[in-house]
Amino acid sequence: MRGTVAPAMPPPEPRPILESLGRIGLPAPIAELARRRWDAIVVGAGHNGLAAAAYLARAGRRVLVLERSERIGGACTLERPFADERFVVSPCAYVVGLLDRVVIEELQLARRGFRVRPVDPNLWCPLPDGTSYAGFIDPVRSAEHLRSQGFRERDIAGIRAYDDVFDRIRRRLRAGPSGDTWQADSPKRAELEAMLGHDSELASIAFEEPIAETLERYVDDERLVDALAPEGLIGTFAGPRDPGTASVHLMHHQGDLNGLGPVWGYVDGGMGMISFAIAEAATEAGAEIAAGVPVARIHPREGVELASGEILAAPVVVCNADPKRLATMLDGSDAVPDAYRERLERWDVQSTAVKLNVALRAVPTFTAAGELDPYRSMVCVSRGVDGVQDACEAARRGEPAIGFCELYFQSAYDRSVVPPDGHVMSVFAQYAPYELAAGDWDSRRKEIVELAIDLIADYAPNVRDCILETQVLGPPDIEDRIGLSGGHIFQGEALPEQMWDRRLAARTPVAGLYLCGAATHPGGSVIALNGRIAAMDVLADGAS
Repeated sequence: MRGTVAPAMPPPEPRPILESLGRIGLPAPIAELARRRWDAIVVGAGHNGLAAAAYLARAGRRVLVLERSERIGGACTLERPFADERFVVSPCAYVVGLLDRVVIEELQLARRGFRVRPVDPNLWCPLPDGTSYAGFIDPVRSAEHLRSQGFRERDIAGIRAYDDVFDRIRRRLRAGPSGDTWQADSPKRAELEAMLGHDSELASIAFEEPIAETLERYVDDERLVDALAPEGLIGTFAGPRDPGTASVHLMHHQGDLNGLGPVWGYVDGGMGMISFAIAEAATEAGAEIAAGVPVARIHPREGVELASGEILAAPVVVCNADPKRLATMLDGSDAVPDAYRERLERWDVQSTAVKLNVALRAVPTFTAAGELDPYRSMVCVSRGVDGVQDACEAARRGEPAIGFCELYFQSAYDRSVVPPDGHVMSVFAQYAPYELAAGDWDSRRKEIVELAIDLIADYAPNVRDCILETQVLGPPDIEDRIGLSGGHIFQGEALPEQMWDRRLAARTPVAGLYLCGAATHPGGSVIALNGRIAAMDVLADGAS
């Protein structure tokens, strides 16, 4: 109607967790928090700890989350590490593919700003002869690309069959007649083999064989084996010819992103948006989150003791810390069975992963790209199966040797994380061990970075000219900054010896103590089911 003035829109609700990039401080003075009686205390505000808190608070429990760092989110957070603060990076987590739809829906993460853009092609691998592999979400496009690169029809069909066998395992374990094996405590190995139909190949992939062996069974062209073998090594101190590495690829193949299956994508604003959205769900349900509050001791059935000496009481403690740190927090407690303490102390957290977060003035030029836009895919560059295996063996001797790098260009999809003329590249490189045979990380850091850049430059020769500034996180840095023992991003190896029923369970033999971190089933990466399982176990036990 003429002359009518539209009503003013109310200002948007403040979102302090997001607006501070997770630097939320204290909800009340420590002395006041210590005076309250809590039903449950969660140690660690990584995404799994926050998920556990959200589910417990939604069930009416009085929950307090304590985080040692000044910023919540753990490895899945956001930082401004460069001189130009318009660059925003997630220091250790780059893409999402395993965050479970149940958590997304139950915690209403989309309402809280969670948006994900599937990466397509999902993987692109330039090859030394100038050809490349591209895996699109649509397998027909993948086949067309491989055909354009001169690969034989036999190998194109082999790649499709290779993908299909992992899909068969995923469907049986995530959506088979026995239900979703990731939604609760892990089935035993015999039960898993039954779910796989006692198929010897499927069981071998899930529990035994090297990723190179799996690939060589399906394709003859060594270039394709070289390109795809690193997908069985992410975050793992193992080479492509080491037993069990096919299962690492399987772990990363268990998601269903946006209903598209086991693909990966970029989160609008960066991966930390996941943690911040889960934290909002927790606080909306009534949980309290305190950052910058390190816990020194866990006293089972009683609560926790802070590094500053205060005691906070709760009958239930849910620990998001890794097993090694948990063992130190339980030191001296006679409530811990000797066998369980030994298991925590022996948990394998050896890591060789190096993280580079790079501010760019321009994206580097990949000589094999042709008309394909490589920045819209995850990019993997490697030295081939033999070179990667050699690099792993060198790391076992304490020598850094970069065998492969995965590259991620968030700014190709999301310009909110960079200035108008900038780009960001994140690099996941292996192998550079926590303990070096000669020197230390402080004295050899630049050398290790150059090893990674050298490999990238083999495929993008101008990469050094594009770099403005680099943040480097080796295993000791990840341990110090994120609190992950050994710098292991999955809180411990994800090889078969530490997966499924051999991973830690949410329930522990210590009364009142539950675990929710990545060292529990179903494993590492950004999944959030670990926290959900822990909360459901607490509630099912009637604990608190």
